[in-house]
Amino acid sequence: CGYTDAELDAVFAPELEGLDRDEIRRWYNGYNWLGPERVYNPHDVLLLFDKRRFRPYWFQSGTPTFLVDLLARRRVAAPALEGMFADDDLLSAIDVDRIPVEALLFQTGYLTIAGEEQDEDAPLYRLDYPNHEVKRSLNALLLEAMAPDATVAAESLRRLMRTNDFTGVEALFRTFLASIPNEWYANTGMAGYEAHYASVFYSHFAAAGMDVRAEESTARGRSDLAVLYNGNVYLFEFKVADGKPEGRALAQIRERGYADKYRRPDRPVHLIGVEFGRAERNIVGFEFETV
Repeated sequence: CGYTDAELDAVFAPELEGLDRDEIRRWYNGYNWLGPERVYNPHDVLLLFDKRRFRPYWFQSGTPTFLVDLLARRRVAAPALEGMFADDDLLSAIDVDRIPVEALLFQTGYLTIAGEEQDEDAPLYRLDYPNHEVKRSLNALLLEAMAPDATVAAESLRRLMRTNDFTGVEALFRTFLASIPNEWYANTGMAGYEAHYASVFYSHFAAAGMDVRAEESTARGRSDLAVLYNGNVYLFEFKVADGKPEGRALAQIRERGYADKYRRPDRPVHLIGVEFGRAERNIVGFEFETV
């Protein structure tokens, strides 16, 4: 099913020379089926050794349009993909017409087993992206399903975040949200709106190759989104408002001390509260500060 760390070092020592070993692990390692260790995708590793460049080789070998269409139809929020749970029966489902999203993602290699818990008499498996390649590439496709210029937006986002240009970040997301077709909002309640907007932000940062974490636990709750990039931490909170901004998003980050978990002398932490208008279907409030 894949190469182990020991096999990579023993068999491919000459090919490893000149390549960042940690980057190889980050990009292509991570598949696990309850074995003693995770394994590398052989397709990626062999092409990396040939081309000498980090690229999503396996992902590009077959665009999973059917999978993206299914996720779009079922309105699966991108952040939910990194914390799905399933049991043995769910993961072994084979009915193509009614297959659960968890089973499809697991069977096709876009999610793998990240942990196991015991639920009464049966095991419960926690699923997650196997590696950087899959997380980045799948989220890029999810964005493209919503709007045609998603790839350009993700590239622009990386440049803006490097200089902490939050005004530019706000403008980028305003433009992207304005391009999403109206039918994406059909039958969406207030909770659904918030999940949708969180998903848009999550997929942008993931597609841009950043370390993005949804609903990380802190001592006093969960922040909606944490992004670690370029030696900085960015904490996002999202709220849906009726009309004018209310300032609730940034206030919640402050009041619940979400930044405390990430504070270090050498690492700035940026708090960003984003509010969306239900009627406007776009950003109506965007506040930020650095602590």
